[in-house]
Amino acid sequence: MEKKFYYIFAYAVLTIITFPMPPCAMSLATDEAALLALKMRITSDPFRMLATNWSNNSSSVCSWIGVTCSLPHQRVTALNLSFMNLVGTIPPQLGQLFFLVTLDLTCNLFSGILPYELSLLRRLEFISLALNNFTGDFPPVLSQLSKLEYLVLDNNSFTGSIPKSISNLTNLQVLSLYANSLSGEIPEELGRLGNLQDLEVECNGLSGGIPSAIFNISTLQYIAFTYNELSGSLPPDMCTNLPFLAGIFLTGNELSGEIPKNLSQCSRLATLSLSFNSFSGQIPPEIGYLTSLQNLALGILPKEIGNLQSLIAFGVEKNQIGGSIDFKMFMNMSSLQTLQLWHNKFTGNISSDIGNLTMLIYLDLAYNNLIGVIPREIDQRLYHLKKLRLESNMLSGSIPPNIFNISTLIVFALGGNRLSGALPTDLCNNFSSIEMFYLGINHLSGRIPEFISNCSQLRELRAQL
Repeated sequence: MEKKFYYIFAYAVLTIITFPMPPCAMSLATDEAALLALKMRITSDPFRMLATNWSNNSSSVCSWIGVTCSLPHQRVTALNLSFMNLVGTIPPQLGQLFFLVTLDLTCNLFSGILPYELSLLRRLEFISLALNNFTGDFPPVLSQLSKLEYLVLDNNSFTGSIPKSISNLTNLQVLSLYANSLSGEIPEELGRLGNLQDLEVECNGLSGGIPSAIFNISTLQYIAFTYNELSGSLPPDMCTNLPFLAGIFLTGNELSGEIPKNLSQCSRLATLSLSFNSFSGQIPPEIGYLTSLQNLALGILPKEIGNLQSLIAFGVEKNQIGGSIDFKMFMNMSSLQTLQLWHNKFTGNISSDIGNLTMLIYLDLAYNNLIGVIPREIDQRLYHLKKLRLESNMLSGSIPPNIFNISTLIVFALGGNRLSGALPTDLCNNFSSIEMFYLGINHLSGRIPEFISNCSQLRELRAQL
């Protein structure tokens, strides 16, 4: 009997040691122990946030910095250590914060692999680990947190592929994996996330096509896959089921085929970014119905763009677009601040209509085949310009003298043309903000004015005369 009792007692002790106690058997003391275990893993606390505040000899854990407790249970429900520049790793004991709803470690220097025990945080709805140094494959433990609504892992060093099991997170509203080292294909299972509003997986190494199921998530507001290695074409009916979509960000991939004709059905679009791809054909004229559009980056230049009166930025940079630029198409865009058409095959003159874009801050027409003179309307009406790039064209004539009176200019690049004449001697009287000054490879005469030294902010000068 005694031997039998010994075995029963030994088994009971082993069970307690081997299996963690259920949440109902835990207390605030358990939460405190978990947080102190995290503190022990901190190797640098430059602002001494935890060093001076987290102590088992001080007040209740609920009053510790970054800690929030619930009123009914007096358990830790939120841990916010964001922007503290902490260095360290995550201990497995953090998985014992069973009542945790919010975990925010944004902008620290945590590293290492996330412990499996985080899968025990079944109440977790919000987790942000952005701007840290976490490594390893995409954390599979996160796929078990079925209540998650907000998952942000931006700017880490996670590798591997996005697991299919992420489809378990059916309550997810925000999935942001920007700037990691993820690879492989986008899983079709992402299409099961029926509550997703924000999908951002930019600046990774994803390949293959974009699953058509993603375009059936009717709650989506933002789709962002810029700067990956995605290929294939976009579905022709991509906007049929996206009534709330406000932004499509696909710049910097290897997408091909035609731009879908039903883009106009994404009637709330404010940003459409498709440049630096290999699209073919023409943009559908229906794009003119996207009256909410503010930022447009494409690979073609149709006249219907003139209907987009709310545009703030327009760019078709680094494509193979030819023909002349009809600046009249921008006449109704009274808020246009950025016009970037560089590195194409545009021909013809820069017309005086450019002067109607009085709100322009950035004008970049570099690396085209433009001819003729620089219109005086640039220096007479574009008083807000910060960047003027017209280099590597075939422009001729003299530089309008009043251009040197645009005091807001920071970048001034007219090199690689056929410009003639001399520079004004009072060049830097009003060029106080200029930082980059490029006039090389022209037919300019005279000398560089000695008062160039008055351009106190100047960092780069290329002006062989």
